[in-house]
Amino acid sequence: MPEDDYLTELRREFHQYPEPGWREFWTTVRIVEELERIGADEIHVGPAAVDTDERLGVPDDEELDRWFEKAKSKTNRTDVLEQTEGGNTGVVAVVDRGDGPSVGLRADIDALPINESSDDGHVPASEGFRSTNEGFMHACGHDSHITFGLGTLKTVAESEFEGTFTVFFQPSEELLGGGKAMAAGPHIDDIDHLLGAHVGLDNPTGTVVAGLDGALALSRLDVTFEGESVHAGLEPNNGRNAVQALVAAIDNIYGIPRHEAGATRVNVGNVRADNATNVIADHATAQVEVRGESTELMEYMRDSVYRCLDSAAEMHECTVDTSVIGESIRRDSDEELVDLVSSIGNDIDDISSVVRRDTLGASEDVTYLMKAVQENGGQATFIGIGASNPTGHHTPTFDIDEESLPIGVSILSNTALELLS
Repeated sequence: MPEDDYLTELRREFHQYPEPGWREFWTTVRIVEELERIGADEIHVGPAAVDTDERLGVPDDEELDRWFEKAKSKTNRTDVLEQTEGGNTGVVAVVDRGDGPSVGLRADIDALPINESSDDGHVPASEGFRSTNEGFMHACGHDSHITFGLGTLKTVAESEFEGTFTVFFQPSEELLGGGKAMAAGPHIDDIDHLLGAHVGLDNPTGTVVAGLDGALALSRLDVTFEGESVHAGLEPNNGRNAVQALVAAIDNIYGIPRHEAGATRVNVGNVRADNATNVIADHATAQVEVRGESTELMEYMRDSVYRCLDSAAEMHECTVDTSVIGESIRRDSDEELVDLVSSIGNDIDDISSVVRRDTLGASEDVTYLMKAVQENGGQATFIGIGASNPTGHHTPTFDIDEESLPIGVSILSNTALELLS
């Protein structure tokens, strides 16, 4: 297994340069460099790793170009960088040892639009590896997930086995835009067993959760109402008020009846209309997200939102355009793999506690890869790696206990090698 210092240095390097979804240009290059050093047999980048037509929430060209140029200033690997242009980030790496089982590991690679704390009590700040991209940080541990992926691949590549081991370095999990695209790519079909992993989740270092279940299915929508602007004092009757239509839609969205079959969520955010106070608004936008305890409950909420939007547009003689910018589904871990991870975890000295199953309670698009494997007759599990995170995920002071890094690599590589045996 890799030395602890190697894992720590990797994690800190990725922590210093966080990039958000579909803008992980430098991150992709750096992963490729490390894969080459390890000696992966196949390295597939961007369009060769994901189905680009299935990407959700891809930023506009100006935003992509801005991040691409930033990455270009940090690397001379233009051969790799050029493959990612246009938001085509992500990597699939394969270690091929001939005929035998096929095991996959998914590691997400993107960061969040959060300004990292500079307080002395925040270890990345005091130890000198705080984010250098102001306004963005690895506030959910994906820097650790990249490290898990590279460390596990290195361990497996240096071991004796027959079969193939594949690591999916997935872009844009935070936008819930990359899992579907990677699951639609060309590398998932032959996977017999898939492992996913998430660090932290308020579990202490030394605790491993063999199967995280209950990820809420989610759909996130961009909504635009278009009307007709006129002077609000002179001729309000001749206008078609986009703000009025949006407000009516929001009121009805929050009034969607909940479903008897389970928990649902709905929220409207980022409401915007740039109009003078004496002008009937001809343009108004919002983002809406719905969640459900099951995929079917999410779809019930999503379809209800569509109905509210369309009805409000018709009532106020406006048009409404709606697009999905992020989506995830519900998938749970397979019992046989939960048993295996539990058994292996109990035999690793640094693991002090193994929890068979726990509820995730948030949304995750690893579920698309899990679904693809399970529907092909394979098995999947999503593993929690405790890390004694001092504050919650998605906060400016999120951090991990780096002792969790070798633990994560150990449980993942031992499980993979057992499956490959």
